[in-house]
Amino acid sequence: MNKKALREKYKKLRSQLSQEEIDNLSMDIANRLLPLSIWDKSYYHVFLPISRQKEINTEFIMHVLHGKDKHVLVPKSNFDDHTLDHILLTDSTKLKVNSWGIPEPVDGIAITEDKIEVVFIPLLAFDQNGNRVGYGKGFYDNFLAKCNPETIKIGLSFFAAEEEINGIIPSDIRLDLCVTPLETYYFKN
Repeated sequence: MNKKALREKYKKLRSQLSQEEIDNLSMDIANRLLPLSIWDKSYYHVFLPISRQKEINTEFIMHVLHGKDKHVLVPKSNFDDHTLDHILLTDSTKLKVNSWGIPEPVDGIAITEDKIEVVFIPLLAFDQNGNRVGYGKGFYDNFLAKCNPETIKIGLSFFAAEEEINGIIPSDIRLDLCVTPLETYYFKN
């Protein structure tokens, strides 16, 4: 299936989820992350969910990270060039929902991509090869291209992998793994 068709399919599937289902599935995903060997790092990038898009509630993951005394970074979008700034989330960080429905830090301490060791990546769909489909603006591909090769790229999805995504281009950055409520997929990059 091509990216456009997958976007439509998974937006529709997500739109049918209740808030209770989203919270339960999000908690299942967070629990599946616990046994992974990713917790010896310091800097973790976590997206803040767009509630109107019924994205995964990352609050559960952030509780784990704060409980382990990790540095949590959240993105701030630049729509002029489709890049992200990575702001350290602290008790005093003020968040504001932008015009796209994305909660973002108003200001704060920016951290460069070379320090980021683990990235939790939003997506609409992914395949058995670690390719992903987002909203199509390239924010995460632009961001991940600037990260160290050792940075662990973890997709988060409510749904299982597609067999294959058609239309993958060289600038599409593959996942290292993807965690769903029922399974963890590992990809060789």
